Amino acid sequence: MTDLALAAPLARETSERREVAPIVPPSGIGGHALIAVIAIMTFLSSLTLGAVTLVRDTARDWQHEIAREATVQIKPRNGLDMEAALAATAAKAAAFPGVTGARVVDDQATQRLLEPWLGADLDLAALPVPRLVIVTIDSADPPNFAALQAALAADGFGAALDDHRSWADRLVAMAHSTVLAGIGVLGLMLAATALCVVFATRGAMAGAGHVIDVLHFVGAEARFIAGEFRRHFLLIGVKGAAAGGVAAVLAFLAIGFWSSANLASPEASQAAALFGRFSVTPMGYAGVALIAAVVAALTAATSYLTVIAYLGDLDMRQAPGG
Repeated sequence: MTDLALAAPLARETSERREVAPIVPPSGIGGHALIAVIAIMTFLSSLTLGAVTLVRDTARDWQHEIAREATVQIKPRNGLDMEAALAATAAKAAAFPGVTGARVVDDQATQRLLEPWLGADLDLAALPVPRLVIVTIDSADPPNFAALQAALAADGFGAALDDHRSWADRLVAMAHSTVLAGIGVLGLMLAATALCVVFATRGAMAGAGHVIDVLHFVGAEARFIAGEFRRHFLLIGVKGAAAGGVAAVLAFLAIGFWSSANLASPEASQAAALFGRFSVTPMGYAGVALIAAVVAALTAATSYLTVIAYLGDLDMRQAPGG
């Protein structure tokens, strides 16, 4: 009797100290692999977002620059005093409403433009090279381009006005297509991440299938069981998304450092002319953080919904006539 009296408190104390086994199996090789997959997907998604942002901002800058200027072209012909025609055209264009200024592209500037194709020391007088007048547009109150063209054509110099609107339209269309393509790629990456989480959740449920069946049979709510999986996969998602986000930030910093260090090189100059400076703004870093948060939340939500769907199918199969 005394032994039984002593054994009861001891058994109770042992039971209280015993750790409750988790429903979801601890992360093993599969968990580490899922963290790596989520990190890679977050890294690629962040790079895609950065590329789309870069193209959009560069296209906007190009469009702004194009909208600020127009070009008047005068082709040489017999009997035409080119210098007088250029001066008269520039003066008339500068006085037109909506134009803030006009300047003639002189011989030296024209030679520099043609030097990559025709070489140095060009004799422009011996070549039928069109000459240009750059017209600066008032962006707040642009001129009537048709009226400006008619006014310039009335002088008889053969001046042709190009307001670059066709280039701007093509640029906007290209930028929109690139942004839509980037959003599509980003959506595919998030979908691939969700599918990986579904398979990982199914694997974890298979490893703890007997525990889930017993808990569900004795009356544990589906939300409780799914919540355990959500908590487990949220931790995995946070680890993977954080690693991928940090890698993306380091990649952006490395590209920006390379761009600044090699700014004088021909490669960097051409890249800057096409895409601008490779510098990530605070909004870009905020976008990386947003991508990481979305991936982590998507991981947890996908796992939760997968378990809920599985338990719902289980109830339908166990129902009479199911």
